[in-house]
Amino acid sequence: MRPAAVAVDFGPESDTASDDFEEVPYPSTHSHWTREHRDEGLPLHYMSEDKARRRTGRSGHEGAGIYEGHSEKDRYETDDDDGKDVYNKMRPVKNRVGSGRLPPPPVPPATSLSEFLMQNLEHVTPIVYTLLSCWTRFYKIGKSNVVVWDEAHFGKFGSHYLKREFYFDVHPPLGKMLVGLAGALAGYDGSFEFKSGEVYPDHVPYVAMRVMLATFGVGMVPLGWYTAVELGMSQWACHLVALMVLLDVGWLCISRFILLDSMLLFFTFLTVFCLTKFHNQQYQSFSFDWWFWLFMTGMSIGWVTSVKMVGLFVTALVGLYTIEDLWDKFGDLKMSVRDQAKHWAARIFCLIIVPILVFMASFKIHFMILNHSGPGDAQMSSLFQANLIGNDFAQNPLEVAYGSKLTLKNMGWGGGLLHSHVQTYPVGSNQQQVTCYHYKDDNNHWVVLPRWDQPEYNPNDELKYLQHGDIVRLQHAPTTRNLHSHTVMAPITKLNYEVSCYGNSTIGDIGDYWQVEVVDDIKRGKHVDRIHSLTTRLRFRHQQLGCYLRAANAILPQWGFKQIEVSCEKENNPDDAHTYWNVESHWNDRLPPADVKFYRSPFLRDFWHLNVAMMTSNNALIPDPDKEDILASKPFDWPFLHLGLRMCGWGENQIKYYLLGTPVIAWGGSLSLIVGLLSLGVYVLRRQRKYVDMEPREWDHYLYVGKIAFFGWALHYLPFLVMGRVTYVHHYLPTLYFSVLMLAHLLDHFVFSRRLTNQTKWIVFGICAGSIIGTFWWFKGMAFGIEGPINEHWGLLWRKSWNIYD
Repeated sequence: MRPAAVAVDFGPESDTASDDFEEVPYPSTHSHWTREHRDEGLPLHYMSEDKARRRTGRSGHEGAGIYEGHSEKDRYETDDDDGKDVYNKMRPVKNRVGSGRLPPPPVPPATSLSEFLMQNLEHVTPIVYTLLSCWTRFYKIGKSNVVVWDEAHFGKFGSHYLKREFYFDVHPPLGKMLVGLAGALAGYDGSFEFKSGEVYPDHVPYVAMRVMLATFGVGMVPLGWYTAVELGMSQWACHLVALMVLLDVGWLCISRFILLDSMLLFFTFLTVFCLTKFHNQQYQSFSFDWWFWLFMTGMSIGWVTSVKMVGLFVTALVGLYTIEDLWDKFGDLKMSVRDQAKHWAARIFCLIIVPILVFMASFKIHFMILNHSGPGDAQMSSLFQANLIGNDFAQNPLEVAYGSKLTLKNMGWGGGLLHSHVQTYPVGSNQQQVTCYHYKDDNNHWVVLPRWDQPEYNPNDELKYLQHGDIVRLQHAPTTRNLHSHTVMAPITKLNYEVSCYGNSTIGDIGDYWQVEVVDDIKRGKHVDRIHSLTTRLRFRHQQLGCYLRAANAILPQWGFKQIEVSCEKENNPDDAHTYWNVESHWNDRLPPADVKFYRSPFLRDFWHLNVAMMTSNNALIPDPDKEDILASKPFDWPFLHLGLRMCGWGENQIKYYLLGTPVIAWGGSLSLIVGLLSLGVYVLRRQRKYVDMEPREWDHYLYVGKIAFFGWALHYLPFLVMGRVTYVHHYLPTLYFSVLMLAHLLDHFVFSRRLTNQTKWIVFGICAGSIIGTFWWFKGMAFGIEGPINEHWGLLWRKSWNIYD
């Protein structure tokens, strides 16, 4: 039996817009646009919130609704609102275009100056903020005429570029080359030593150099504004981001000196901006703008990592975004395999190959400029040093003979020179210490002598060349003690034997015997007998114990002057480069000099060698348990400003700078991260219970901006928790940017994008902006310089842990 028919009234057939929303007409063609239609397509950051919420999914752009792999028909099947609220009626968005800033409509070329100005009215606000940034960054920038904090390091490195002397530092070269460029443009000759606290002489244009480097700090402000725009934030939130970047005392203070941090911050901001610009081009893949911003993201990654290696953290953020993006495209069944492959190839080229080439190019330029011998020579391979102008390698004899005085260079990455000094081990044998040292001095000199049971070396006898298999003594030239090993365990590498210096020119034993084993020769190949300086790779095997002389970057305590431990390894590992040595400097009056210019060190080998040495030295910057570093701080101190940093002397007659962020910005940003996680958890739980708090596009936008902010913060902050090196508060400054974005995002989400009254929004905005401006004005002396006795500047101690008045 069939059921009775049931009549259902679906209402009128016409699907008209609700009276609560504005009806938006759409043109049938896009060749001509009226001003009214153009206004409807303007970005969110300069629209009123009511109008922004009435925008439809159909933006009026020819390709605005066409996602990768979808046709024009699919677009109109998705966006069939006919002017209804996008948040009221929106189907699930499967593509990345569902978040971020909606693509603006095309604008015809301006036909008059007034029309041009009207079309670019959106840029007036960031221009004003940029001018204000010039004032904050340049105001009284030369007030202190002494070398402040790390100007002692980076100013000195700039001097090396001007003198073209090779130096060594733990950071990549791009930022320091820009310091040298600033000095050259300012007319600096590179003669100043940049000793900490020393007064700048008249011939050093330190003010001009500070101004040039502070320009990177100026650029942070418009980048902050435009990044907020590209993230799809409202005008209110864009203003707050710009204000926080403009008025944070920490960012301001660090930008006003000859340091790398302003460049690091600028390129970090630039990378995030380029990423958000690229994200908003994904509605038209492989267009010119799409390629341009993907390429610029890769260039920015190359620049930021070429300033400091912490640029790898923002690189990781781009990597996570790219993985998610490609994963989404992999799930798009309408996208062809060919398009999938093109997307992969584009990312590999622009985000991997381009950054690597930029990074390597900075080192190539670095090597080309620094072609003279300098204080950092010993960190590089002997072959690299042989091509530097000004060293004595051109006078070195080629073949090593008994009686030769030489230095031995460890060929492990970052290896130093075999070294000894009169100090003894406080543990173990208490004999004279043997270490590896990265700087050249007389304590690196050793003399090749025969065994005790052979005739004593006589300079008048016939020359005897050192060969593979010879058993020799290595006598330390300054102290006449012999390189020695015994069954005492090494002080750091407990599984190896201790290496020391023992006896003198007449006293010794079989513990002083070392057998020479040739590994190969870079120029002549593997099967060689005679030892050549620079090119022959050697191993030294202890004849009695069978262990091998090794230096593997283990750092001795303060009693060993933080130098590298040398031990004798019981395991015979022929592939262990830390047991390889070569003769670097070589002196023997009985031998003719060699033409070392015949040898060349390949760039890729030098590039890799220097980078490993940089990482090794950076990891060696560990806190010294023997003394307290009053400038250091822990990562847990940073999010809520538990401790700042005195950047200079604290005397009454000194101009004092205290590196500390603006409290309301740092505290608000840190709280916003907690609130962001909690709100996400609540939303996820409610969605699981089928509550609809947000429509698809709003939800995608909420997640997108939240992920950029939170993962950017986490990737910049969490690595410092596991680092063994000493840390300072300025390491948190790139991290702070992402908490600022999170704070603005949550204010936008909970206040400015809600249907609240304009009065309520103005009150919230006024409280936030007033707090930022007020606390900046209260603490501005920390960045502009505090004069006179510090105790006369009351009210600065908001937390007892701040060492301002101590």
